[in-house]
Amino acid sequence: QVQLVESGGGLVQAGGSLRLSCAASGSLFRINAMGWFRQASGKERELVAIITSGGNRNYADSVKGRFTISSDNAKNTGYLQMNSLKLEDTAIYYCYAHTMGADYWGQGTQVTVSS
Repeated sequence: QVQLVESGGGLVQAGGSLRLSCAASGSLFRINAMGWFRQASGKERELVAIITSGGNRNYADSVKGRFTISSDNAKNTGYLQMNSLKLEDTAIYYCYAHTMGADYWGQGTQVTVSS
């Protein structure tokens, strides 16, 4: 079992920055990838960024060059640095962890970008 707890969401003006954190606990040795998804109102959940245990990173085209995913293994915490935020980045952001046996999700944190 893996537990994920997000923090760092909030209200920010367009062009601003936020950093999301995801604290992981439990069977961390089973995790082979962690990432962030988001779901805007009325839309499907979509991948934002993912990082593998080998350090490979992938981003949605819509966030490339603006968002950076990282992790601090000593703190068992993952991060999503979001810069140059746009109105369309408004969504609930979910932390995600993939293991061989199951996928795990955090409870979500709201990010709202205002004009």
